[in-house]
Amino acid sequence: MKTLSENACFGGTQGVYEHASKATGTDMTFGLFAPVEAQDGPVPVLWYLSGLTCTHENAMTKAGAQCWAAEHGIALIFPDTSPRGDHVADDEAYDLGKGAGFYVNATQDPWAANFQMWDYITEDLPGLVFDHFALDPERQGITGHSMGGHGALTIAMTLPEQFRSVSAFSPICNPTASDWGRKQLEAYLGDEDDVDWLAHDASHLMAQRGFDGPMLIDTGTKDQFIDLLRPETLAQAIAARRQQAVFRMQPGYDHSYFFVSSFMEEHIGFHAEALWA
Repeated sequence: MKTLSENACFGGTQGVYEHASKATGTDMTFGLFAPVEAQDGPVPVLWYLSGLTCTHENAMTKAGAQCWAAEHGIALIFPDTSPRGDHVADDEAYDLGKGAGFYVNATQDPWAANFQMWDYITEDLPGLVFDHFALDPERQGITGHSMGGHGALTIAMTLPEQFRSVSAFSPICNPTASDWGRKQLEAYLGDEDDVDWLAHDASHLMAQRGFDGPMLIDTGTKDQFIDLLRPETLAQAIAARRQQAVFRMQPGYDHSYFFVSSFMEEHIGFHAEALWA
């Protein structure tokens, strides 16, 4: 692992690191905020998965998360959204290829060689950070925005033993029925298949299994992509399952980081309550 930068931040350290990933077969970059408490021993950790076109840097610099994480003594991890490099497959469209890994393990060419983002987030990067930093693997939460909200919800519901809490900002809730989903799932996973596609659809996973823990979801009523996000499908599945969840439509807010930063304090407080319980 190579240290690219480390800066003092709210009493802790905001670092950016690079490592060779076994999952993607590329060098990957991630950000990690460690609160001052990490100097004395392992602290809880909150994963933040970013959305389309983002890198590790977007939320790290725009979400205002470190202030609230420092207040609660929890670490933050900001992974990248896809593999990078000149040899990595890409597409001219912003919503496929680099910056658009969709948190799945691709099975189709040319993506399968490197686009193994599910394994990267759930196995590869955790194996690295828990070895190198003072983080507690028994106290993990996960959140994300847009495509990252989709990733956070699907990963948490699939691996509830790994995460105590889950939240999402403007998540893609029903990708199997949305243009933000069908295109990517077909490219990465092949023709529609109930098992492969539905395993990455938060609304279907909610109907199938739910999440044995607290859940918080926020979407803006003026989100310019709301028809692609399809929040109503997840709300219906939550109600039908009687899942413990707080599902909020925030009046006047759009899809931007102005929205994310407006509710970051509440989301981190929500996770802190579960992680320190």
